[in-house]
Amino acid sequence: MIIDRTETERSRAMRAADCTNQKKNEASCTCTFISCERRGVCCACVAYHRASNQLPGCFFPPEAEKTFDRSVRNFVKVMQDP
Repeated sequence: MIIDRTETERSRAMRAADCTNQKKNEASCTCTFISCERRGVCCACVAYHRASNQLPGCFFPPEAEKTFDRSVRNFVKVMQDP
């Protein structure tokens, strides 16, 4: 999968100061990487992970999220396991 560089650039450009919903989003964020600069800035988080061919932690069940393996392959595996 080829991601346009603008995806990464958008992720870098969108920072907490630009997000009016950050506090609201942080309250429901399930990502355990607490020190992430994109925490609560969902559009930047999605763009960042998409540029790396990954999915954000909030897409994963709690136990799988804690492994920090955000790969699409891991997502498919986790979601297929009973």
